[in-house]
Amino acid sequence: QVQLVESGGGLVQAGGSLRLSCAASGRTFSNYHMGWFRQAPGKEREFVARISGSGGRTYYTDSVKDRFTISRDNAKNTAYLQMNSLKPEDTGIYHCAAARIFRVGGGQNPIEYEYWGQGTQVTVSS
Repeated sequence: QVQLVESGGGLVQAGGSLRLSCAASGRTFSNYHMGWFRQAPGKEREFVARISGSGGRTYYTDSVKDRFTISRDNAKNTAYLQMNSLKPEDTGIYHCAAARIFRVGGGQNPIEYEYWGQGTQVTVSS
């Protein structure tokens, strides 16, 4: 199994930056597609970004394109989410998740991910 632990959340002002980290256990990290999701108060869990096992392909929801960057370092069993130009609407609990294989067109639904971290809080003040 895979255990995921997020870190790097915090309180920032609008326009600031944070880098979230997701540390994974196990020896098969590169076999997993990694995703980041967030959940704001009173809203459903939302897809943010994902990255293929090798790091060669990345995908983002439109609201974070050109502001967020997902990356991974398989030698360190860690995935990252660099968040720049943060907005109050980015506030929420951010979770990383791991998945094995997606069907064509998949990857945005939380049900597709097998393993989840406990989450880290990101709060952006105006």
